[in-house]
Amino acid sequence: MLTTGLHAPFLPLLSFLLLFQLRPSIAFDDTRHDNVVVYWGQNSYGATHTDTVNFQKTLSYYCQDDAIDVIPIAFLNTFFSTGSLPSMNLANICNDVDNATFSGSELPICTSLASDIEFCQSKGKIVTLSLGGAGGGVGFSSNSQGQSFADTIWNLFLGGSSSTRPFGNAVLDGVDLDIEGGSSTGYAAFVNQIRSHATGASKKYFVSAAPQCEYPDASLGSVLNAASFDMVYVQFYNNPCGLQNFNAASDWDFGLWDNWARTISPNPNVKIFIGAPASSTAAGGGYQSIGTLSSIAVQMRNSFPSFGGVMLWDASQAYVNSRYDLGIKNAISAAGGTGFTFPACTAPAFQAGSSYSGGAQVSSGGYIWQAKWWSNAQPSNSPNSDWSAISACAGSATSPTTVSAPSSSPTAGGSCAGVPAWTSSTIFTANQQAVYGGELWTAKWWTQGDTPGGSAGVWTDDGACGNAALQSAAASATKPTGHPGVVSKVESVVTHAASPSPSDQLEVQGSGKKSSRFIRL
Repeated sequence: MLTTGLHAPFLPLLSFLLLFQLRPSIAFDDTRHDNVVVYWGQNSYGATHTDTVNFQKTLSYYCQDDAIDVIPIAFLNTFFSTGSLPSMNLANICNDVDNATFSGSELPICTSLASDIEFCQSKGKIVTLSLGGAGGGVGFSSNSQGQSFADTIWNLFLGGSSSTRPFGNAVLDGVDLDIEGGSSTGYAAFVNQIRSHATGASKKYFVSAAPQCEYPDASLGSVLNAASFDMVYVQFYNNPCGLQNFNAASDWDFGLWDNWARTISPNPNVKIFIGAPASSTAAGGGYQSIGTLSSIAVQMRNSFPSFGGVMLWDASQAYVNSRYDLGIKNAISAAGGTGFTFPACTAPAFQAGSSYSGGAQVSSGGYIWQAKWWSNAQPSNSPNSDWSAISACAGSATSPTTVSAPSSSPTAGGSCAGVPAWTSSTIFTANQQAVYGGELWTAKWWTQGDTPGGSAGVWTDDGACGNAALQSAAASATKPTGHPGVVSKVESVVTHAASPSPSDQLEVQGSGKKSSRFIRL
């Protein structure tokens, strides 16, 4: 429990903490379903607030109870800086502006953190190094460069040796890839080389990644398929598939990540985490109250065997927000840290040749599925599928007593008055509507050139226009010739990395100077 350093905003915590009994401090176990990961190092709270009393504290401050299991230190944000060494920015704690650097380099000397790291490890937590962050100067030109950089990281931060160790004699527990742009070249080779160094080591080393929730991730998708990861902290925020759209089958895609973990990942025991903002000021979108996040997390824990816990961005935000980290820890621990029982396949078995309206549920291939919209297609774990896997399941599915007769179109929609006709040259953003083929359509995300009803799955069919005259006019709207351009669902996320909004590149005060904050998307 917190026994020192308390101030007014934290006084209510004393009574709150007494209400809960957390499991005793034990060595970190990555097979559990109730682990909590909290990033530290960027002073996210300080980026949007001026009350310095609540700015990011020392690392050891966040290790005094059992709420947090994993702390990725963020970020090593530049791979190849002066002197061919990396650089690191830990905001108000340690950076290359406010702190001394190793001779001939921009690598800050942060040896004061050594005792903090070792204290957290003594409490049964693992402390890893997160590489990247939004706006980071990262990337490799080849696999061999990725391997060489893994040697550098091993010697500077992990089990190797070097005269330039930023954390002194402290040995971190692994690495985390928070890569939010650029080529995927070299990252799998980097991970595999870290794994090679860890083979036969005196302690276990962990490798994690923090992709966007859009599947497959634009930056790390191929890397996740080619290298072995222990934990994947999926960012379910600042994305259309974020927590704010949990109840929308067309957006929420934890089922895709579960299927990846169990059937595609080189490590079939990899755990998938729900990544969430720790307060309303921690991200641009996706924040949920602790009650809502707890409900979602427990439902996913009971629905998918790959669920490993919750990741929060970040420690400074969580502590000020009524110990948000402790709240989610208690919720998922109460649901059970070990064991998984597959839910029964209670939905009717999918019937080929039948049609289903949006929201209908069926059982097929070890999952219960919900139709995103009208469909007669076979459910599949694909981002372009008409179906979303809402739970893994086991056992024989029941045969439907009635199956709806196939229809040529969804239920009739309303009037299309004032809605523009779809054209291939027009840009539509999320929730904008268009008329095409006599029917009303709503865009799920940014799109240009994707035909409503086409294979890109960009549009939701709201049904036939209720106004006959408008329906006739819409049907005569110009249709494209040839194959329309394909714009992926993740384009809005990828382009964001190239042109960050002002909120993504904030600055915080550190010892009277400004040091960059590389907040993740």
